[in-house]
Amino acid sequence: MAKKKLQAKIVSYGIYTPWDRQSKRLPDILEYTTVVPNRLDIEFGYIINIKQGRGEKLTFCIEHPPFKNSAGDVAPAFTGEVYVRHSDFNFFLGDTIWAPVADKVGPWQLTTLWNDDIIAKKTINVVPEDQYESSSDNSLYTKL
Repeated sequence: MAKKKLQAKIVSYGIYTPWDRQSKRLPDILEYTTVVPNRLDIEFGYIINIKQGRGEKLTFCIEHPPFKNSAGDVAPAFTGEVYVRHSDFNFFLGDTIWAPVADKVGPWQLTTLWNDDIIAKKTINVVPEDQYESSSDNSLYTKL
């Protein structure tokens, strides 16, 4: 009998509560948006739900605006992998803005792949804070 195909769906994207990478708990969505203000420590990204993929390996990539790393070189895209641990698995892919914030403005393309097939992709545009307007009148996110 053929194995069922992995199913993936983006369940939320935008601005999130701070994520504790050591915890199993994923961040909570604060605002659904593809536009994020360039503010120190703001968390953004997406959560995807994976079904029928237990034990499968996902790879991910975050392509970001060109900024320099600690060695003074243009930082490469962030890449990695994660294994699906449950038959109904949620995965957060995202990042946060760190100092200096000025070089983080621009498109951040987040992509998750399974067997070289794109299963989730979203572009988050980081804009200067003075150009940011909440995309929702009901936003839980407020300016600090």
